[in-house]
Amino acid sequence: MCGIVGILGAHEAAPILVEALKRLEYRGYDSAGIATVNAGHLDRRRAMGKLVNLADLLVHEPLAGKSGIGHTRWATHGAPSVKNAHPHRAGPVAVVHNGIIENFKALREDLQGIGYTAETDTDTETIALLAQSFLDQGLAPRDAAEQTIARLEGAFALAFLFDGEDDLMIGARRGSPLAVGHGEGEMFLGSDAIALSGLTDRITYLEEGDRVILTRDTCEIYDRDGKLANRELRKIRIDTARIEKGGHRHFMMKEIAEQPIVLADALTHYVTPSGKIRLPRDLDFSRFDRIAMVACGTAHYACLTARYWFEKYARLPVDLDVASEFRYREPPLGPNTLAIFVSQSGETADTLAALRYCEQKAMTLGVVNVAESSIAREADLALPIHAGTEIGVASTKAFTCQLTVLALLALKAAQDRGLMSGEETAAALADLRTLPGLVAQAMDTGEAIQAVAAEIAEASDILFLGRGPMFPLALEGALKLKEISYIHAEGYASGELKHGPIALIDQTVPVIVMAPHDALFEKTVSNMQEVIARGGRVVLISDAKGCETARDGTWRTLRMPSAPDLLAPILYAIPAQLLAYHTAVAKGTDVDQPRNLAKSVTVE
Repeated sequence: MCGIVGILGAHEAAPILVEALKRLEYRGYDSAGIATVNAGHLDRRRAMGKLVNLADLLVHEPLAGKSGIGHTRWATHGAPSVKNAHPHRAGPVAVVHNGIIENFKALREDLQGIGYTAETDTDTETIALLAQSFLDQGLAPRDAAEQTIARLEGAFALAFLFDGEDDLMIGARRGSPLAVGHGEGEMFLGSDAIALSGLTDRITYLEEGDRVILTRDTCEIYDRDGKLANRELRKIRIDTARIEKGGHRHFMMKEIAEQPIVLADALTHYVTPSGKIRLPRDLDFSRFDRIAMVACGTAHYACLTARYWFEKYARLPVDLDVASEFRYREPPLGPNTLAIFVSQSGETADTLAALRYCEQKAMTLGVVNVAESSIAREADLALPIHAGTEIGVASTKAFTCQLTVLALLALKAAQDRGLMSGEETAAALADLRTLPGLVAQAMDTGEAIQAVAAEIAEASDILFLGRGPMFPLALEGALKLKEISYIHAEGYASGELKHGPIALIDQTVPVIVMAPHDALFEKTVSNMQEVIARGGRVVLISDAKGCETARDGTWRTLRMPSAPDLLAPILYAIPAQLLAYHTAVAKGTDVDQPRNLAKSVTVE
């Protein structure tokens, strides 16, 4: 979501801030701005739209100074506008903020009563006004920031810059991530390690409730109780090759193409050369009698797929919740429950809040792509998915890596519970090791998918159908398509079609049917025939046998490689991704940064 960069540097801050903000563009934003302190004077520049607009503004209105803060904003309170863009300034203080201040209206009313009037629609301006009020009372900047932070309710990552203070920056973290970067005679703040990757590889992650006071030579971190805290300094390696397009037109296409490599990486990490599952020893599924799975968006569909595996192979019942609803229904949990939290960023606010609800109630396991993320650090156990940095807002390689790790967990559960022999496990793992090659074969269908995409790009509504483990893939296919092409799409279990959605079927509504030739194939074909009988245009995605059997009456067919049942949901993610991608390209939409969306959703 929003991105933060802060610099107490040895060089002019403005160009460095803009370059660092470019590394955060993948998070999604609608405006950007920077503020600097130069010879004790605080000033700022802000612009709507892409960062190039801010860069153009800085050419005509330069901003000097070696201390600065920058921000890319994704609107929550107040429409996108220059007025509402960060940094927000009130007198001698400027602030950038990720998150939401829940009590900003009450604070704004209190401030207005003592003569401090808001000029914007944002909750963030209230932070700056509050800090200004404390400064006007004679408090030093450090004390004013501390008093301000103490009054705030909600989720935030903050960076403060002060007039007259060339060598001071204050940060705070509650609910949204924030990291300190250590340089030689320089200090940095960033909302994630990628923001700081061009500046330093020495990172300290702030923990929940931390506040940090930075100068160029010092870093003082205080915990939620106001006590000096000793946080670990980590050396972080950012693979810069993974944040370049590598000759592809879009990051999304690059990340789709990377899937054979990253899936092989994940399997190498979790499967031994002798064909055994390599997972933490204290993850023993024989001690659990149920699983709770919690996630948002694409990660939720990965969990929905994994539920079929856990229940089929390990006979473990699975409760599945979208993270934003999980804790509000107050689910009963106990020591025999394993709570699994899946998140690409590891910072998803709703998922993190659900994890904290489960603390001391159940064993928690995070399945994440960022090993240093909040979910990874706060869960009892964490399993990285090894997808590498994912820039495109629409998740692709992270989804298939999530599925792969969850499949391994399901096999481990079956083995621990005595429901799968060593030979059966070895056979399943041998199947999984064929996955990278099968995915590479699936991507060879790109030209055929591109031709279909060019035609469905004209549609206003599209349905996706699937049965069993392909039902979550129908949901995921619909989500991908609407995320980046802006075409209304819905996914349904095929058997649910006649209970309402069939009313939508006519010649203008393409229906994408995901149907490998498995035990449910005939039932899916029956549902497909219901569509064809009503004039619907069916795109059948199946293997060679399925396409041969059910081709009659379909509008288009897309042939996938044949695959074992365990692998099919992972494999069929590829045509779903390619169909969405090529449709978006045909429509001319912003593939990597679709409107209104953000990569890392750090607000509830």
